[in-house]
Amino acid sequence: MNNPYLKEKKKEKREIFLWQVGLFSSILILWELLSAFNIIDSFLFSKPSNIIRLLIDYISSMEIFKHIFISVIETLLGLIIGTFIGIVIAIVLWWNKKIAKILDPLLIMLNALPKTALAPILIIWAGTGIKGITVVAISISLVLTIISAYSYFVMIEEDQIKMLRSFGATKWQILVKLILPGNLDNILNIIKINIGMAWVGVIVGEFIVSRAGIGYLIVYGSQVFKMDLVMMGIIVLIIISLVMNFIVNIIYRKIKNKRGIF
Repeated sequence: MNNPYLKEKKKEKREIFLWQVGLFSSILILWELLSAFNIIDSFLFSKPSNIIRLLIDYISSMEIFKHIFISVIETLLGLIIGTFIGIVIAIVLWWNKKIAKILDPLLIMLNALPKTALAPILIIWAGTGIKGITVVAISISLVLTIISAYSYFVMIEEDQIKMLRSFGATKWQILVKLILPGNLDNILNIIKINIGMAWVGVIVGEFIVSRAGIGYLIVYGSQVFKMDLVMMGIIVLIIISLVMNFIVNIIYRKIKNKRGIF
């Protein structure tokens, strides 16, 4: 038997997807037409047809895959390490309220620091290449992860914690049976945010020291006034970010299904 509610939800998803495709297509068509009729300067703004031709050339020569591989590796390292360490530190703060109070001013100060402005210093400390760029990516996502995850952890209702304690649950059991499962959606949101944050760190790092990567393509294109290359790099970056978010959503849905959460 078909569930009317599920059918309506599927229909709504299809409509939203079609609107999204239509909106994106309209932007590209408008962009192309404005460039073709010289309403905007294609030298400064490029145009979709030029970007597609350049992307095909880079794909044919396989060069684009070298740049994508390097940037994705740096981003994944920054994302995984930054998110993992951030959540671990947030757990420590939840576990020990005294440590949380002691570190609160430090976290506020670190969060206020312009991490991208500190990128050159971090790269000097950590070294050039993948290691330095990864450190920049970690630095941007780490503090945000700590603050966000800790805030989510302490938002769990005290009544639920008291109930578990009344049944003799230890603090570790409360953590693994209530705090972490209860914040699965929030942790997913943190990971999604950190995808963008890690990419910011990687691109900034590649602007400074890299000889390869998507950030390198963008900065090189701007240096030689080749806007087709700049826009191609930006579009490739957007596509990869969307794919990473899509993969995170698939993994999350599989986890929910295994846990029997609907």
